[in-house]
Amino acid sequence: MRGFLNIRDPEILAKVQREVDNGLMWPEPWLALNPAFEPGGSVGELVDRGLLHPDNRGIFRARATSSADGQEIAFHQHQVDAIEIAARRESYVLTTGTGSGKSMAYIVPIVDRVLREGSGRGVRAIIVYPMNALANSQRGELEKFLGKVAPKVTFKRYTGQESRAERDVILARPPDILLTNYVMLELMLTRPRERTSLITSARNLSFLVLDELHTYRGRQGADVAMLIRRLRGAVGAQHLQCVGTSATLAGPGTRAAQRAEVATLASRLFGTSIPAANIVGESLRRATVGESSSHRLTARVLASPPADQDALRRDDLAIWIEQTFGLGTDDEGSLSRLPPVRLQDAAGRLAELTGTDLATCARALRELCWPARSPATKTDALCSPSNFTSSSARATPPTSPSTVPNSDISRRTISAVLLRDRRGSRCSHSPSAANAVRISFLSPEKRVASGLNLVCSAAALSSRTTLRDCS
Repeated sequence: MRGFLNIRDPEILAKVQREVDNGLMWPEPWLALNPAFEPGGSVGELVDRGLLHPDNRGIFRARATSSADGQEIAFHQHQVDAIEIAARRESYVLTTGTGSGKSMAYIVPIVDRVLREGSGRGVRAIIVYPMNALANSQRGELEKFLGKVAPKVTFKRYTGQESRAERDVILARPPDILLTNYVMLELMLTRPRERTSLITSARNLSFLVLDELHTYRGRQGADVAMLIRRLRGAVGAQHLQCVGTSATLAGPGTRAAQRAEVATLASRLFGTSIPAANIVGESLRRATVGESSSHRLTARVLASPPADQDALRRDDLAIWIEQTFGLGTDDEGSLSRLPPVRLQDAAGRLAELTGTDLATCARALRELCWPARSPATKTDALCSPSNFTSSSARATPPTSPSTVPNSDISRRTISAVLLRDRRGSRCSHSPSAANAVRISFLSPEKRVASGLNLVCSAAALSSRTTLRDCS
C-alpha cells in the first residue's frame, strides 16, 4: 500500500498489531553493525605535517551554523591515506563502506590544491555524480565548509537544474570546482558556449572524480569511458589525477585479488594507470572493550540494557553482537564488516550459547538495538521527530576538546542496522537515496551519552519508504 489507513476500531488495531508482531505485515529485520573507524588525525595535525595548507584549519571545521567557528574535524585513517596519495599527485580509488566519509577523501585534496596554487585559474576539478541528488547534497556540504559568500575556493553545480541566469554566471566565471553529471559533461563537450567557457577554462584541470564508480558498467560504462577520453583530449591536462569512489566494487577472493580487480577496472574506465596499492579500503576498529563470557552473557540477557556510553562499550551483549555480527578478520588479518543476519537467526545463536529461550534472547536484542519507548521522554523515541538525524548532519559529540570526527553520530559506537525489503516499508517520509537515515532510540540526553543508534539503510528501502512507524 502506498498510503495509510486511518483505523480507529480498537479490535482492528489490536489485530493489525498482532500481525505486525508476528511478522505477517512487516518482514523480519536484519542485524548488522555500522562500524567505527581508526582515527587518522585532525586537520591541524595534517597541517603540522605539511600534508595540508594552513588555510584548511579554518575551512574544515564542524559548525552549527555557517557563521560559527566550530571545531576542527578529525579524519579517519582511510581518509588520511587518500589525502597522502593525492599529495603525491597519483590517482586512487576508495572502496569504503556507506557512511565512511568517502567524499571528504577527495574534497579535502581538491580544496588543498586550489589553496596552494590559487583560486580563479579556471575549472580545477570536475566531480561527476550519477544522480543530481548526490550533486545537490555535495553542494550543501561545500557550502557548510567554504561558505556561500566569497569562498576561498569557488564551486558551482552544473547539472541542468540551474536557471538561465545561474548558467550565465557559471559560464562567465567558471568555478574552481564543478559538480555535474555525465550527461551534462557530454553536453559541455558538444555545446559551443559550454565548450568555449568551461572546457577551455579547464586547461589546468587537476582532478576528475567519478562518484559511485560501480554505477558505470556495461554499455553505460563504455560510454563514460569514451567520454573521459574525449574530456582528457579536449582539456589537454598534463597531470590529471583521477579519483573513484564506491562502497561495492570487488567480487570474491582475497583482499589482494580484490584490490587488483578494482585497479584494473578503474584504470580501464579512466584511461590511466591506477596501481593496486592506490585502492584505499576502510580502516575499522572495535567500538566495544573487552571480551564476553557465556556466564555473564546469560545474566545480561535477563537484565536491562545499559544507559550510558561507558557501560555500553563494556556491555557483554554489545560485545557479543559486535564480534558475532559486526566485525570479522580478513585474510590479511585486518578487521572487516560481516554480512547482516536475520534477527531470529541472531536470537537463535544467542539462545544456544546462553541456554535461554528464544523469545527472551530476541527481546534482549530488540531492547539493546531499538527499544520502543524512551523512559526519560515518555514518547516513542524512534518516532520522535527531534531524534531524526541525517547521516550528513555531522552531529558527532567531540572526542576531544578541539576536534570532532567528520562522520555521523554513530561512528565511534555500536549501531544496529535495520534492513527492510520493499514490501515491508510502511512510512511516508522519503529519505535521500544518497544518505542513510540515523534514528536515535534513546532520549536526547542519553543519545548524546551513548551514541547507540538505529539505522534504516536508504539503500535497502524503497523510494516510498518513510520514517514514521519505523519502530
